[in-house]
Amino acid sequence: MAKVVRGKQKRGRVDDVFPFERENFIIMGIGLLFILAGYIALSGNVVEGFRQLTLAPLLLVLGYCVIVPIGIIYKKKSKPASPAPQVPQQQS
Repeated sequence: MAKVVRGKQKRGRVDDVFPFERENFIIMGIGLLFILAGYIALSGNVVEGFRQLTLAPLLLVLGYCVIVPIGIIYKKKSKPASPAPQVPQQQS
């Protein structure tokens, strides 16, 4: 019978970092507003109108394919750590 080898298991918690920040949710919310506006523009009784044939697909594509993915991918640029200012030493 084969011997069962167990690997090392990490004890304790791994840093649970949530990847989205406030800016991500704002951008995705704007995308959802575009999608909602697209579906509202799509509704209506006129089949051959500007809203249904041009505006609605444009809003839906922008919402689904541009704005929401940008909200998912967007990462805030971190400022580079500036070195501490050095105080000139006085000679005595």
